[in-house]
Amino acid sequence: MSIKNLFKSKFLSKYTQIYKQHGFKGVIKEGGWKIVIYFFLFYLIRDSFLYIILPYFFMKGVFS
Repeated sequence: MSIKNLFKSKFLSKYTQIYKQHGFKGVIKEGGWKIVIYFFLFYLIRDSFLYIILPYFFMKGVFS
């Protein structure tokens, strides 16, 4: 088992294959807007952690 396959879920691999064959329109057609919402929420949470929460705790530790 490679590192690449370690983080890939069945859910993600299904839509990855659809994207490779039919593009973004195929993913929307197969999964609906639910997939777009999941994608948006994933990046919203990730970016909030990277750019807001993590620097806040870093600065709180440095200046206190």
